Amino acid sequence: MTFNELNLIEPILRALGEEGYTTPTPIQQQAIPQVLEGHDLLGVAQTGTGKTAAFSVPILQILHQTAQAQKGGQGPRGRIRCLVLTPTRELAIQIGESFKAYGRHLPQLRTTVIFGGVGQNPQVQALQRGIEILVATPGRLLDLMNQGYVNLQHIEVFVLDEADRMLDMGFIHDIKRILPKLPAGRQSLFFSATMPNVIKELSATILRPNPVQVAVTPVSSTADTVTQSVFLVDKNDKPALLRHVLKDPAIKRVLVFTRTKHGANKVTETLEKAQITAEAIHGNKSQNHRQRALSNFKAGTTRVLVATDIAARGIDVDELTHVINYEVPNEPETYVHRIGRTGRAGAFGTAFTFVEDEERAYLQDIQKLIRKQLDVDKDHPYTTTSVAPVSLTGNERIIRPKGPAGRPPREGRSGGGSGQGRSGAPRHAGSQGAGGRSEHRGGSGRPAAAGSGGGERRSGGRPSQGGRGGSEGGRRPQ
Repeated sequence: MTFNELNLIEPILRALGEEGYTTPTPIQQQAIPQVLEGHDLLGVAQTGTGKTAAFSVPILQILHQTAQAQKGGQGPRGRIRCLVLTPTRELAIQIGESFKAYGRHLPQLRTTVIFGGVGQNPQVQALQRGIEILVATPGRLLDLMNQGYVNLQHIEVFVLDEADRMLDMGFIHDIKRILPKLPAGRQSLFFSATMPNVIKELSATILRPNPVQVAVTPVSSTADTVTQSVFLVDKNDKPALLRHVLKDPAIKRVLVFTRTKHGANKVTETLEKAQITAEAIHGNKSQNHRQRALSNFKAGTTRVLVATDIAARGIDVDELTHVINYEVPNEPETYVHRIGRTGRAGAFGTAFTFVEDEERAYLQDIQKLIRKQLDVDKDHPYTTTSVAPVSLTGNERIIRPKGPAGRPPREGRSGGGSGQGRSGAPRHAGSQGAGGRSEHRGGSGRPAAAGSGGGERRSGGRPSQGGRGGSEGGRRPQ
């Protein structure tokens, strides 16, 4: 099937051709015709499946055609007719770029992106000039709504993207405050990489009864185009192993994952000392730094981008040859999301995972989820017998660490003395308050949002103020 077979109008087909796209992905094949017919849609799809184009392309066509039918082809100008809510800055920027790329030959449809962590004045000015498509993160949207800059009464199509990440980042209360402001007769599209019960319940409050459902690339699968291997290594040897692996000139552009912001900074410092160009991207970095780091990485001037899971959500970089799990994620689904950054669009990629002894339980969970035994790479100088391999078919009961492996106890968990959390754990500088929340949530192990130093974490459902809010951003037909 080609895009020509999806009943798309010529201006959009021309834009897709200019972007080099001829063949729709499975979710695009399923979703585009249904959205064009006006159905509400529930999509289960992870990043990298092409879901951004699956909703942006038909939305552009719908808005164009309804405008053509009104007022001699002009339609109402300057009203916000489509709202896309997304959890992070990077995703918001990527989605905004997609709307502009696919709608480049539809100049009457203007798009702007609003998110926190930056000054609001340029965003307010864009809104005041008039736009038809608004891509927003929840916190900044609520801020500008409360200030009277955003009117949602004319919304024709509403998209909630990355609903599961919205839940992880604490945005559900904000979404519930936004929903009553939308017209009841709108068309709604709901996307999530996973579908736990709480997300199903949320979708039922947004979508009309019996929405069309599409599902592709379940989270339990990894792409065949990605070669995966495990390096068993002592914890203290991980920095040296990373430097050793990066001696390979074939690793031209690599995304390295850590679980925490502090870990990302530490890895970056280690690589810089070894004369390896690297930058960190996480919630405590300013928006300007994050955008600059992404631009440098895309341009190839930075070879290594070190990221936390939340900051990396939405990063889409062409020719990303390798992903390295410097720390094993404590949720197996996160592993699938991480390595899905490489091996896209038919290209081949490589994923390395460094596993220390306390992370073996996480590796066991990953192998069970993807139903695959990951090969152990012993061809390196830091291989060790102190970390035993993990068998997919074995019945070994691996004791899970009480806290995220390789990390000191979180505040409020243990210890004693003054200047401590409720349970006596020492407080670390920057671990509380504005700009300092850790990017994980204790106990459940779920990643949470960054603090206001760069994230748009919601606390108690209150909108962030002024220049705060948002979380972050990166771009394809996605």
